[in-house]
Amino acid sequence: MRGHDVSHAAKCMIVKVKTGKKDRKFILAVVPGDAKINFDVLSNMFGGEARFADQENAERLAGSVAGTVLPFSFNEELTLIVDPSLKEHEFIYFNAARLDQSVELKTADYLRITNPRMERITGAEIKKKQDYF
Repeated sequence: MRGHDVSHAAKCMIVKVKTGKKDRKFILAVVPGDAKINFDVLSNMFGGEARFADQENAERLAGSVAGTVLPFSFNEELTLIVDPSLKEHEFIYFNAARLDQSVELKTADYLRITNPRMERITGAEIKKKQDYF
């Protein structure tokens, strides 16, 4: 729709992992636009139950409205995790904090700037918590 392949898009979603009765961990999950997050992987990674964050928390943590989340974390409560399959493309595209425009950025530059935690968080692969430490 915006002139680039959806697999080259950086889809950015806020995920909440409930790790205890009152304990929460928030993740900025960045995956290819044609991929789905594997919540089992995130649940096992952090030893809790992962699901999308509610809109209020997502917007507070991202600093933008739902649907316009950038692939950058500017909040200490938000851990940035990028699926390594994004490295397959020279460029990534993400919304420009608007729903009708995208930004093109060299993938290598994005990874250098953000220095994210790289984990396979898409697909059917399921890991156990101890595999992440």
